[in-house]
Amino acid sequence: MARPRSFRLKLLAVCLLLAAAAILSRSLWLPWLGYALIHDDGPAKADIAVVLAGDYVGHRIEKAAGLIREGYVPAALISGPPGFYGLHESDYAIAYAVRQGFPAQWFIALPHSALNTRDEAFVVLAELQRRDVRSFLLVTSDYHSARARRIFLAAERAMAGGPAMRTVAVPGEFFRPDSWWRNREGQKTAFFEWSKTLATALGI
Repeated sequence: MARPRSFRLKLLAVCLLLAAAAILSRSLWLPWLGYALIHDDGPAKADIAVVLAGDYVGHRIEKAAGLIREGYVPAALISGPPGFYGLHESDYAIAYAVRQGFPAQWFIALPHSALNTRDEAFVVLAELQRRDVRSFLLVTSDYHSARARRIFLAAERAMAGGPAMRTVAVPGEFFRPDSWWRNREGQKTAFFEWSKTLATALGI
């Protein structure tokens, strides 16, 4: 009986040492968990910008407006899922951008019924195909950028091709890759995005 008990004590000691090492080295691996969510190609000349849904403070559409103002694209397609008091997110987003002083004609609303990024990708790519778009800038929050890029590339493969794409990552309201664990909203953002990332990898 002594031998199994000795083994359990050793195993417990190893687990405690590993836990202590993880806690003491968290400043090294926690930022990695943040930066791993981000893919940013940076802007370049393209036919259009695409603003993905899911930003309720306006940073994504503001970034797209900046890209238009700087001459990278002539317009931005604003993805708009339902569920906002009978309106689509694109309606609210464009109204917000206009209140910030940007011309309404810069933005093209794309209302749809998709409720996740995968379905949204197929809707957006079909619309880009309809408009004969050859290149686009995918504008989304930094924490969402790597997953969104993978989803759009997979959708393009499923559709036997699509326009050239560059991902433009936009800083989130609360998420900072090097310190996301220091505030509650940052923790929630990282947790949910990693959960979705793993679910996408598993095909869920």
